[in-house]
Amino acid sequence: MASAEHEVLIRRDAMAVYLYLLDATNLPTWREAVRSVKLVQGSAGTKGAVYRKMVAGRSGLSIPAELEITQARPGAEIQFRVTSGPSNRSGGYYLSTENDGTRLRYALEARPEGSFSFLDRFGLLNKIAQRRVRAEVSQLDRLKDVLELQTVS
Repeated sequence: MASAEHEVLIRRDAMAVYLYLLDATNLPTWREAVRSVKLVQGSAGTKGAVYRKMVAGRSGLSIPAELEITQARPGAEIQFRVTSGPSNRSGGYYLSTENDGTRLRYALEARPEGSFSFLDRFGLLNKIAQRRVRAEVSQLDRLKDVLELQTVS
């Protein structure tokens, strides 16, 4: 299993960051591979809500994937899992208030895709998955830029 974490300090209050993250339709603004997101089941931003996102595939075509919110603690934590699509992932956003804003940690786990035994023997699938989850969590820097450039209402 591959896992990675990344952390940033965002100069916005924790509830503003939390609410932005809770609205999964915001993913395309800061996640490079996410092209679109729409709610398909449940109430937006609540535990059990399922979103269908279209993600860029290796061939450049869009691939559907479904994301479910599994935990939502206002201002503190959002956990999710991908229930269908090209990857089997789960993770969460963990927020804490600091003097200068909000400390946000993004943790992600992924199980290697495919079942090519000759690759598994050498751990290549896990290395590929590890590289991908590291790249994904590092996009938190883009979220920081997006949120800090927004005007506060």
